[in-house]
Amino acid sequence: MIWKFFIGLFIALFLNGCNNFRQQKQELVYVDIVKSYPEKKLILQDLFDIEYVPLETTDEFITYGRIQSVGKKYILSANRGGDGDLFLFDRKTGKGVNKINRLGQGGEEYASPNAVVLDEANRELFVVDLMTRKIRVYDYEGIFKRDFAFPEEGYYTEVLDYDHDHLLCYLGYMPGIETERSVHVLVSKRDGTITRTLALPYGAINSVVFIDGELTVTPQTNFTAPFGQDWVIMRTSSDTIYRLSDGQFAPFIVRQPSIHTMERPESFLYPYLFTSRYYFMQVQEKSLDLKTFKGFPTIDLVYDSEEQAIYKYTLFDANFQEHAFSFSIMPNKALNPELVACFILQADVLLEALNDGKLSGPLKEIASRLNEEDNPVLVMVSQKR
Repeated sequence: MIWKFFIGLFIALFLNGCNNFRQQKQELVYVDIVKSYPEKKLILQDLFDIEYVPLETTDEFITYGRIQSVGKKYILSANRGGDGDLFLFDRKTGKGVNKINRLGQGGEEYASPNAVVLDEANRELFVVDLMTRKIRVYDYEGIFKRDFAFPEEGYYTEVLDYDHDHLLCYLGYMPGIETERSVHVLVSKRDGTITRTLALPYGAINSVVFIDGELTVTPQTNFTAPFGQDWVIMRTSSDTIYRLSDGQFAPFIVRQPSIHTMERPESFLYPYLFTSRYYFMQVQEKSLDLKTFKGFPTIDLVYDSEEQAIYKYTLFDANFQEHAFSFSIMPNKALNPELVACFILQADVLLEALNDGKLSGPLKEIASRLNEEDNPVLVMVSQKR
């Protein structure tokens, strides 16, 4: 009778393995980036829970609202330009908590805060300083704690909060960013040591950077996106986008046609935002008009995993008529797991919409209290409860 038990167990495991294999096959999404997909109008409130947070405006807290990170307790904002101001706001109320500015040329200062990662678990700010090729670490009061340099010749073009001890970074090399040496890496928050290299398979090098003689133009790109506790990662030289879960990555999305067979101008498929049902992506064409310097046209796509269908979408807020959003204009994706996106609405835009009768609900009430020079209102987008 024992042998019957083991045979039964083996069959059960085998069938379970087959089911898992079939499930993985079903989860693999194929996206034809040259296909014309049906258009779909999406409403934020139908897909997500929405919360509006107006950032407090005082003489000390004045910001355009270049949101860097959103944690469970704090919002981290910077300004456009090179003034070096960093602002901490309360996540729930939008009240100003602290203003930091360590701009300078000293050993404990940053020359250009290109991106900032908020690490609430350790109460630290990681400032990515491309000019000096370093990541500088400060506490919430702006006191310098340590720094570490980029790897030789490389640049961290994306930096995200991976876990308690590590940053997840994309290591690129100029001018093309995507080279034979480009790779995702896990970087120690303590000393900057690369503790793991996440080497994705790829074919010939295909860079999104537009190079014409001495002219080099790098468009906005997105090689890494959060997916709950997981991550979605890609390289422009690969036809496959991968899902990183528990330290292991597996094929997730496959683009068609292959990047290696496309005639110029090539198009690239980028991951942007992922929920249990919807996968938001963007197609970007590598083209630039050298007379007008307009280029890199994009198409926003969404995959509905329940319908198993792909749409070209336009995203609207139910409380703001005719105002479209795109997840490609999101801030740095160092967001907490509950929050999937954060949009910015400038005060002058809201006041104009209010005068035109385009606002309703809580957004209309918030706008009625604004002045034209007030800090922006944030649209917090969370998974539906």
